[in-house]
Amino acid sequence: MALNITQKLIKDHLVSGEMTPGREIGLKIDQTLTQDATGTLVMLELEAMDLDRAKTEASAQYVDHNLIQEDSKNPDDHLFLHSATRRFGLYHSRPGNGVSHPVHMQRLAKPGKTLLGSDSHTCANGCMGMLAMGAGGIDVALAIAGEPFYVKMPRVWGIKLTGELPDWVSAKDVIFELLRRHDVKGGVGKVIEYYGPGLKSLSAMDRHVIANMGAELGATGTVFPSDNEIKRFLREQGREDDWTELVADKDATYDINEELNLSEIEPLIAKPSSPGNVVPVKDVAGTPIYQSYVGSSANPGFRDFAVAAEIVKDKHIADGVSFDINPTSRQMLTDLVKESHIASLLSAGGRLHQAGCNGCIGMGQAPASGKNSLRTTPRNFPGRSGTREDSVFLCSPETAAASALTGKITDPRTLDMKYPRVKDPKNPTIDVNLLDEPLPYEEAKNVKLEKGPNIASIPEMDEMPDKIEIPILLKMGDNISTDEILAGGARVLPYRSNLPEISKFTFEIIDETYYQRGKDTVDKGGHAVVGGFNYGQGSSREHAALAPRYLGLRVALVKDFARIHWQNLVNFGVLPLTFVNEENYDLLEQGDVLEATGLREKVKQGNEFNLSVKGKNQEIKVRHALSPRQIDIMLKGGIINWVKDKKITS
Repeated sequence: MALNITQKLIKDHLVSGEMTPGREIGLKIDQTLTQDATGTLVMLELEAMDLDRAKTEASAQYVDHNLIQEDSKNPDDHLFLHSATRRFGLYHSRPGNGVSHPVHMQRLAKPGKTLLGSDSHTCANGCMGMLAMGAGGIDVALAIAGEPFYVKMPRVWGIKLTGELPDWVSAKDVIFELLRRHDVKGGVGKVIEYYGPGLKSLSAMDRHVIANMGAELGATGTVFPSDNEIKRFLREQGREDDWTELVADKDATYDINEELNLSEIEPLIAKPSSPGNVVPVKDVAGTPIYQSYVGSSANPGFRDFAVAAEIVKDKHIADGVSFDINPTSRQMLTDLVKESHIASLLSAGGRLHQAGCNGCIGMGQAPASGKNSLRTTPRNFPGRSGTREDSVFLCSPETAAASALTGKITDPRTLDMKYPRVKDPKNPTIDVNLLDEPLPYEEAKNVKLEKGPNIASIPEMDEMPDKIEIPILLKMGDNISTDEILAGGARVLPYRSNLPEISKFTFEIIDETYYQRGKDTVDKGGHAVVGGFNYGQGSSREHAALAPRYLGLRVALVKDFARIHWQNLVNFGVLPLTFVNEENYDLLEQGDVLEATGLREKVKQGNEFNLSVKGKNQEIKVRHALSPRQIDIMLKGGIINWVKDKKITS
């Protein structure tokens, strides 16, 4: 039987289940990726599991999110992470080494392997012929401990690329075109696989850009072939021996088919406040901007900075514009310096920041109130930038640089200059000085974890109750993101290892009273929230499930869920339910009380059952999508209790 690349990767790593779309499968995980906004909990979970040593081929902990050291919280946690990587046998990427996704691609990614990361943009490494997926931290902790990763078998969405990108159009515009066509739910339950003659003109880093923002389509992952371009990239990184060819069989088929002619794409932009709100740049040209920002895992390549540098070279940015340059890896920054591109950016008025996630996650570079920010980042969810009432547009480096020169959103094709064609350095820098290799086991087993005062253990969770009588504390609309459930940014993320403190920020963008109201329900049986479509889109941060659970959330009832957040809710014992009849959403109001008796048996016996609305003589038919394994996890109150009961890491 002819197989596509996704099917080959899954078949090679399948340890349980059948490759039938929608069925739960278990996959062997070869590599893991954690970053500091999520990794602190992962390391605490590994400690709680009594893990002796990582059982993966390679696991890496990156420090790239929480780089601002305004007090001791972040540096204390950096020391904790360093000690944990030494103890458990992980790679450790130090602060300043760069963003996890491009650094992993440069140093550790291998074609044919599986990669699981506690960051939703882990899918970026699908550019290397890997099955790379984001997940909640506890799932990654279990993978590090040698357990399979469980996910519903995706459908494979084959996208045939033809043609070649015109001048002033780049890889960011390719993924924008797909978001324009399909919006933020278009990839749910699917792996996107690219093939066709158009691939020849896309570099490995171009593919990274496209794969990265597959997360914004809601996809389980994005897969590119491992072809001669990937071989070239690994050769330049001094890792040609890690290359293996991986392409679809000649007669391979796909569950969904689409064609994209690269020659027909124009400069595109995502308007506030969703990556799916895409229009041609020309439609919003002339809109004034306060900030233009180049960098992030969504545009991490040498050419992404170099083309911006060439556009602004020997010119000066417009008055009143903050032109922020956020390098994505120390290795790449060195090359940009060598090629004089940093000098061009600085001479034009650019502001150079350290290699890391920075403003993408709201860690610095927050825009002024009431002003427009133009960014090459992957997301523009409300408040993600660090400014609560923000107005963030997403674009390509070409559009960002052109707009920095004019002070307003500008179609780069209108600039009075030839399109600058940049090439990667002939001998790119290979820098491993800030990537520490795992310690030998005999040395590692004697390492003690360094815990600062900001680290608090995860509280114990009780089992799922058999009877509920719980109020609906929030009723929300569609596309609620994890940034809205629990914000990122410099105010919040330093408490990533302190659940009681970080929970104070829960749902604050939606309702500032939620924290206290939720806390008041903890000893009274808890509460529920109601939402629309695509609930929990965005970041994989498990804090967005764990903090509401800490505040008493027992049931999330919505029209449908984003994949990773749904899994995180299950992992922490929050029952994720959907409406059987979506119009029943309109029957519920904030303050209504949901009731059920014999709940444990109802969950076990079938996927559908009724909830009553107290005092209204109404029955709401609901559905869960839990596998038998997940039902067991839910009944025990979450995966930590389940792990302890199974003693799977001992």
